[in-house]
Amino acid sequence: MARTVFCQKLQKEAPGLAFQLYPGEVGEKIFNNISQQAWDEWQKKQTMLINEKHLNMMEPEHRTYLEEQMVGFLFEGKDVEIEGYRPPEK
Repeated sequence: MARTVFCQKLQKEAPGLAFQLYPGEVGEKIFNNISQQAWDEWQKKQTMLINEKHLNMMEPEHRTYLEEQMVGFLFEGKDVEIEGYRPPEK
């Protein structure tokens, strides 16, 4: 049986993550309050950010920037802004 959480991003009960994917207090907060679906959405945004902004995960300031974006996206209702990107028309 899948573990469920009240997802702060989606504002509903949803299947949670199978295990803590991110270290530290932020990782614990994500594990306890973010669903698998919201995490999957973040992973897509994260990939776009890394690629479009040419982030190097070996650089501490790039990791800090990415973590700030992640917390904003998952917990503060902020969308990730990438210059020049327009979502496809539906």
